[in-house]
Amino acid sequence: MTTPNGFPLHSGAHVTRSMEGGAVQDLHAKKAGKAVKEAGGNGLLTFEDPTRVGTSLNEALKLLPGELKANMKIKSITPRPPRKPRLERAASLDEKSWRRWRRFRTSQESLTDPNETSSSNGSLREASLSPPVRGRASPWHQCCQQNSLHSSSVDASEASPVGKSRGGGSSELGKRASEISSAFGGLLRGKAFAGSKPRLAQILPARPLPPLELNVASHTLRTANKIDSDYVDYQHYSQHKFGRVSSSLSDTRLHGNGMVCDSCSTDSMKSTFSLLTPIRSKDVRSRSYLEGSLLASGALLGAEELSRYFPDRNIGIFVATWNMQGQKELPVNLDDFLLPTDPDYAQDMYVIGVQEGCPDRREWEIRLQETLGPHYVLLYSAAHGVLYMSVFIRRDLIWFCSEVEYATVTTRIVSQIKTKGALGICFTFFGTSFLFITSHFTSGDSKVNERKLDYNKTIQALTLPKNVPDTNPYRSSSNDVTTRFDEVFWFGDFNFRLNKDRETVDSILNQNPGTDVSRLLAYDQLTSEMSRGSIFKGFQEADIHFRPSYKFDIGKDSYDTTSKQRTPSYTDRVVYRSRYKDDIQAVKYSSCPVIKTSDHRPVFALFRVKVRPGRDNIPLAAGQFDRELYLIGIKRRITRELQKRREQKDQRSSSICSIS
Repeated sequence: MTTPNGFPLHSGAHVTRSMEGGAVQDLHAKKAGKAVKEAGGNGLLTFEDPTRVGTSLNEALKLLPGELKANMKIKSITPRPPRKPRLERAASLDEKSWRRWRRFRTSQESLTDPNETSSSNGSLREASLSPPVRGRASPWHQCCQQNSLHSSSVDASEASPVGKSRGGGSSELGKRASEISSAFGGLLRGKAFAGSKPRLAQILPARPLPPLELNVASHTLRTANKIDSDYVDYQHYSQHKFGRVSSSLSDTRLHGNGMVCDSCSTDSMKSTFSLLTPIRSKDVRSRSYLEGSLLASGALLGAEELSRYFPDRNIGIFVATWNMQGQKELPVNLDDFLLPTDPDYAQDMYVIGVQEGCPDRREWEIRLQETLGPHYVLLYSAAHGVLYMSVFIRRDLIWFCSEVEYATVTTRIVSQIKTKGALGICFTFFGTSFLFITSHFTSGDSKVNERKLDYNKTIQALTLPKNVPDTNPYRSSSNDVTTRFDEVFWFGDFNFRLNKDRETVDSILNQNPGTDVSRLLAYDQLTSEMSRGSIFKGFQEADIHFRPSYKFDIGKDSYDTTSKQRTPSYTDRVVYRSRYKDDIQAVKYSSCPVIKTSDHRPVFALFRVKVRPGRDNIPLAAGQFDRELYLIGIKRRITRELQKRREQKDQRSSSICSIS
């Protein structure tokens, strides 16, 4: 509801005075508090406490002279629509822009005034103590204008129009009524009193603020960027002990318990000292592993720790096989082999099996460590004659591995030269058991049955696991080692050939120089035997989209050009099986054509493998790795980088420009 002059009508009154001449004067007023007072005998009105506004007009009328109240009566009126704004009002600047400008200017003046050091509320109190001066704008009204309160600058005569008296006997009464109207209009215009320099009043919210959003932690926090739920009181402890906790401390479980930090980061978490997980002294005294509980709070291999490192409970595994043909010469660079450019990220685990390995096995492992760099450590390596296998893992994951075990099988009758056979390595990662087997089966185009015998002997004679318990003994078989593990990867030179002559195979390869090798796979011996179920029962193989990996001329991209004219074949393969459906997902399956030091091309596969939580009551590796190999590989890597920089510098300095 508004008054006719456009002001909001809050709790005012409409006053009608009947005088001797019949003149009617209307007085419209807002709540003005205890603002009017009769001073002396001249009837002038002043404002005693301009900061207290909010009392109704009826209290102000109690201060009027008796003869005025005798001739006045109060009645209610029907609200009328507001009048149109005056012409000069419409021609002025925009009201909101004007208020913003006034607020900004007043704030600048307050900040630049060296004498003004009190708060906004204090300045208002000082204004109320200053002597009242008529005709000046009050600081209270200026603050109301600057904070968009219900007030506006309106002419006093328009705010409270008062007519002239008809009779001379009521001139004194008319004079006092005019002064009352002028005083109330001055109050509305902000001219009732004056004070010190205006200050902005404190602005309080009109309603309670919305609750703080608790879910401020990223859902993909990994490794050192999380905090154990049993450290929920760490922030309070740090604040009490050190006076301040890092503003980046944040965790979903902490928020779930009602603990929220100031200025929490959504992407990282820190303790008071570092990015490592904070540990309390009493936890160091009391916490222990080997509890045997799958879901125990703080269990090393439990669900909580697994979710900390792998929120989706999937790890990346790189599996590769390569027949090195016994060559002493190693490739200059293994980056294209171990670190292909297609996936954006390196894998969590690297398992490399070699057949007919180089004479210096240690040098081969150093080269692997040098290529993978300081983020990876050699968890375990084993050999069976010239069969090598190396297992590298990210260095911050070695604590979640059980003891590593291995076993070997010789498939040749004459076992003095161990060139054919199998080598198996197994361990448990969290609660998932892994078995990796690399094999070299009997060679020869027509010896399919011999190769199947090699397979059967391997699954029966490979005695694993030994000390590490089976994660699911009810689904295991004593006749097949591959049934005693959750995830099994079998890779190597299986020596299965293409049942087609060389001319036909060359013709197909020339017609399809790309990745369409489906016509070749129709003649593949291994694919045919696996479809019959006579070998690798329960195993799968990813789709093949690369050219045959055997047999090449060393150092060239051409297949065998010797007098034997061997048929190109897919001898090097990677197959896998799982106890649980869809636990293993093949991401990539390819070869590495840039490595040409052997007549075989390396073949590798990338997998995403589901991992389950486990119990701590198993033999743990306790962070064991090959420290000596790690130091040698890192030193080699640094030396190689320094040499490369030196060569680049020498090349730039040797460039000479000659002008003839």
